[in-house]
Amino acid sequence: MPSRKKTTMFASAFLTSLCSFVLICVVLATQHWMSSEVCLSSTESKATVSLTYGLFSGTCKQSVSAGIEVSESTFQVADILRSTTAKSTITAIIVILVLSLLTSLLSSGFTCTNAVSNPYQTFLGPIGVYTWNSLCGILTLIAMILFPVNIEEHSLSVELARGCFPFLQEHISSAHTYGYSYWIMLLIILLNIASIVIIYFYDHARYSKKKQQERPIENAPKDVILF
Repeated sequence: MPSRKKTTMFASAFLTSLCSFVLICVVLATQHWMSSEVCLSSTESKATVSLTYGLFSGTCKQSVSAGIEVSESTFQVADILRSTTAKSTITAIIVILVLSLLTSLLSSGFTCTNAVSNPYQTFLGPIGVYTWNSLCGILTLIAMILFPVNIEEHSLSVELARGCFPFLQEHISSAHTYGYSYWIMLLIILLNIASIVIIYFYDHARYSKKKQQERPIENAPKDVILF
């Protein structure tokens, strides 16, 4: 059976890993990644399209120049997005977050196993926890970087607005606000760092104790050594 200290430390890391897993599920499930105001025009009219969307779906509203709401509808991102580059980037973000979800699940499994037992395999111990939490944090960070790139470089919001209202094609201006679904990923990264720090302190303390036990002669009194 593991010591009380080991159980406490790994149980704490298990909770942070489990929270990370739950939050990744929330990020994938909620559709509040971005809110955009896109001003478009055609030869006959000009309107502002308000978008709120995530990786899979969203809502769009069209307002005329006087601020009167004309129509509101929901959409599926994959159905109305015509830009191949923007669609590929969205797909890549989803795949990366699914991989992040799996690594977070593995981290939860490893920390739970160490909290209740002493695994014989080295990789099932702190090394495995470091590996899976590092991968989860890195993958989440990549997703955080790719999404703004899709907004700024691939004009994701503009393409979605055009898909919602095909008769409005000329882009005039746009403003973007990142939603809570996006910022939750920052919390996920912090939770992964917390898991690594917790296990590092445990591993460091265990290593220091082991070193002290391997060198008892250095800590013995001089008269005992002479004897």
